[in-house]
Amino acid sequence: MAGLRNRRRHRETADINITAFMNLMVILVPFLLITAVFSRVSVLELNLPGPSAESNEQIENALNLEVTVRESSIEIGDRRTGLLKRFKRGAEGHDYAALSAYLKKVKARAPNVDEATLLLEPDIPYDVLVQVMDAVRVVVVEEAETGTMAMAELFPEISIGDAPAAGR
Repeated sequence: MAGLRNRRRHRETADINITAFMNLMVILVPFLLITAVFSRVSVLELNLPGPSAESNEQIENALNLEVTVRESSIEIGDRRTGLLKRFKRGAEGHDYAALSAYLKKVKARAPNVDEATLLLEPDIPYDVLVQVMDAVRVVVVEEAETGTMAMAELFPEISIGDAPAAGR
């Protein structure tokens, strides 16, 4: 019986062999880092109306710009007064330069307005959405003193929604 006790005392503890696990981590960690999708989440903030110092008459007379993107045209309108301008789609696509130039004129008439609503028909390509948003947000202007091109803000606060039926 004494011999059995001595065997237990002299037995060394077994080491855990983690070589295979470490090899797996050495391969797996770089693989996961390389294949990870790095995405930038951008959020458009919506500013809800709150208590305002403006009178009701000023609010009613303010421009409520709506840009409606349809398959056949881009329409610019005021929510109160209706359609301001329609740009028909040409053979090569929508005319974003004309849209930008017209919005520059609208901004000159209403310099305090920063909001615009972008309304899209279903199945409008994403590229068209981006191009129209760029045209609504900023315009390229030439500075008189230096002659260089610069970006000027038009309507940077954009809300997006579904376009109403064409016969509105």
